Amino acid sequence: MIILKKAQLESIIDYARKNLPDEACGLLGGYIKNNERTVEKVFFLTNTDHSPEHFSMDPKEQFAAVKDMRKHGYALLGNFHSHPASPARPSVEDKRLAFDPSISYLILSLAEKDPVLKSFKIENKNSQEESITIL
Repeated sequence: MIILKKAQLESIIDYARKNLPDEACGLLGGYIKNNERTVEKVFFLTNTDHSPEHFSMDPKEQFAAVKDMRKHGYALLGNFHSHPASPARPSVEDKRLAFDPSISYLILSLAEKDPVLKSFKIENKNSQEESITIL
C-alpha cells in the first residue's frame, strides 16, 4: 500500500496538467513501515523526451532527488508519470522499463474529465495493482 496526502496528489495532478500535452514524471520519497509506504516528498522531474507517449527522467534531477532523500532519511518509494490520453495502467514500454520490483509505479491518467491515479508493482514485465490511500 502507498499512502499520499491529498495535497501531494493535487500537486501531482497540477504538475501533470502543466506539462500537457507531454507526460510528466517524478520520484516519491518517504518511509516504509511494515507494508505501508508513506510519501513524505514528491520530486517533480523533467521529462527529457518531451513526449506525450513516453518519458525519460532528467539524470541530474534524479541524482539531486536521491541525494535529498538520503539527507532526510527517506527511502525511494517509487516513481510516477502521467498518461495524457490513455488509462492509468502500465503500457508495454512501462513494464519493459520497470527494473526495480521493490518500488511502486504510479500512473496518473488525464484521459477523462477526472484524473485517475493508480499504483502498480511490476516484476518481470508483469504488473499487479496495489492500493493507494489518500489522507
